[in-house]
Amino acid sequence: MLLVAAGDVLAGPDVGLLALFALGPAFASVSGSARRAVLVGVFAFALCSAASAYDGLFLTRRAAVALATVAGATVAASLAARLRRGVERELAGVRSVAEAAQRVLLRPVPRLAGHMRVAVSYTSAVAEARIGGDLYEVVNGPQVTRAIVGDVQGKGLEAVETAALVLGAFREAAPDSPTLQHVGARLERALNRRLEGEEFVTAVLAEVDRRHTVTLLNYGHPPPLLMRADGTVQLAEPPEPAPPLGLAALGPNGPSPHQVQLRPGDQMLLYTDGVTEARNRRGEFYPLTQRAFRLKEHDPEAALEALRQDVVEHCAGPLGDDAAMLLLRYRDEPGAEAEM
Repeated sequence: MLLVAAGDVLAGPDVGLLALFALGPAFASVSGSARRAVLVGVFAFALCSAASAYDGLFLTRRAAVALATVAGATVAASLAARLRRGVERELAGVRSVAEAAQRVLLRPVPRLAGHMRVAVSYTSAVAEARIGGDLYEVVNGPQVTRAIVGDVQGKGLEAVETAALVLGAFREAAPDSPTLQHVGARLERALNRRLEGEEFVTAVLAEVDRRHTVTLLNYGHPPPLLMRADGTVQLAEPPEPAPPLGLAALGPNGPSPHQVQLRPGDQMLLYTDGVTEARNRRGEFYPLTQRAFRLKEHDPEAALEALRQDVVEHCAGPLGDDAAMLLLRYRDEPGAEAEM
């Protein structure tokens, strides 16, 4: 408004800048309260009156129209600010509910699992979302540690409901099932009671025993990435492809378990396709195996955050799909053996 006043003084009465004082309350409604919009409008009205008097136009039709414009803009700005604050309060309530749902659905995983250090990362494709169709969980047992990373086909509330079903079944089955295959079978039964039509869930189940052997069951999911202590990177491909959870009728006998032996300093990354299918502006997928060196940070959480930031920078914008990552690292710190 001060710039408008300065321009009016410099340009003179013939240019007709008086109506531009209405920009003040209009912009005030964008971020301020209704009271602030009114105060700015009063200030704009005073400036417009002073400028019209300076130009010798105070009692003219042009000044009356400009003052009416400022007054109308002030009323509209105060109403807009009031409506915006109401929407902001409603959005804050929705966010608090979403955060509470996230704490129940995607609760924090244990940082230590036997000799393994654990870190997780979840990035939603929707800026305001907190949860989606990607899922992860780690359950410590007396003899083994079991983990799952999965991706529900579809989006929206139905995908969240299916993710909650899978996580609930996994949390119930993981502690006491004798084998990882039994865990997968219980997940399949739980989904068959819920899913209809062509709905399915891709997932990788992992079991880490005291010999640091990782047993994997892959239900149509991207294979875990294995990074050795010397920097060698490979994908833990399953011996045979298998259908996702919920589509067992399409496959012969489900996935076959396969094992990977870990040594001190080795780490395994379980992830969803939101990572590998993240595209840059040229349409190129994120090269996960070439960027695995980002996981060399000493702290697993810092390493996973560095990889997540690299995925976001690769896209140069919002991700096209939710991206979940779970990092299992065989601890090689001095005294790690004695602690366990």
